[in-house]
Amino acid sequence: MSATGKVLYTKREAAQLLSISVRSLDYLIVSQELPARRIGRRVLVHRDSIEQFARRDHMSIRATVVSPVE
Repeated sequence: MSATGKVLYTKREAAQLLSISVRSLDYLIVSQELPARRIGRRVLVHRDSIEQFARRDHMSIRATVVSPVE
């Protein structure tokens, strides 16, 4: 993805690399579709996880996380 040599990206950086909003990235992390690591108070996403996610086909992000209200 990037030649910067970074291994871990902040949520903002990861969202930018995937061309999605930070909130959408949060949905992916909560639904465990995108693994993330907590280091102290920071949530970081591994470069390999971002690349693997970008290569997969996806359904609607919100449809997989939010269940309909009954």
